[in-house]
Amino acid sequence: MAFRIPSIRKASLSASKGTNVPKGYLAVYVGDKMRRFLIPVYYLNQPLFRELLSQSEEEFGYDHPTGGLTIPCSEDAFLNLTCQLSGQ
Repeated sequence: MAFRIPSIRKASLSASKGTNVPKGYLAVYVGDKMRRFLIPVYYLNQPLFRELLSQSEEEFGYDHPTGGLTIPCSEDAFLNLTCQLSGQ
């Protein structure tokens, strides 16, 4: 059974990295497999997401290995956070 979270979009595997990001969204890479997700830009103003960005800065600095924003947490933790943010 799959759950759909309306506030994030899983990026297409056929899409090249850095392209096909709709207006109002930001591509982020999450988890050990660096799965790409598209998140609404308004998440950047949310305190919970800002904490995650601070952790990302501590771990990766500004040199992200994927060339995009890398989030240092598991996919499950990321999806739980986005569920909380979409419910606010």
